[in-house]
Amino acid sequence: MTVREIRLYGDPVLRTPCAEIGEIDEGIRSLVADLIETVEVPGRAGVAAPQIGVGLRAFSYNVDGQVGAILNPRIVEVRGEPVPTGEGCLSVPNLWHDALRHPYARVHGLDVDGNEVTLEGEGLFAQMLQHETDHLDGMVYLQRLTKEARGIAMREVRESDWF
Repeated sequence: MTVREIRLYGDPVLRTPCAEIGEIDEGIRSLVADLIETVEVPGRAGVAAPQIGVGLRAFSYNVDGQVGAILNPRIVEVRGEPVPTGEGCLSVPNLWHDALRHPYARVHGLDVDGNEVTLEGEGLFAQMLQHETDHLDGMVYLQRLTKEARGIAMREVRESDWF
């Protein structure tokens, strides 16, 4: 297990939709172990595989004491009108903006043993499910901002010392 380096906005892997995971072999198990170790760094709620340079549909989470990972997740339900929700991203460090997120989300996928699992929740957990699934679809949260907020955020990105 290894804490992996986070890829930053501008890296093409973050804008590319991820491939489904087929066979769950030792490589996938190692990826999951790395995702979990990487999300356990304090202050992290989720880490998607593309954020560590892997174009596969998997993410780990660490919200309110729940730590785990899911393979091939798909959002199957959201509830409530999207509301502006304060959000940041490890791949866009030091920025914080209101992204539009539903207050409830449910995701279906697989665990590392190939069993079907469902993750669901409200508030921060729902936000994490939507944020990490977006990553797997090649989307960074900046795309969820209003036009005005996106313009401000993109200026902040261009002026950042990491871009």
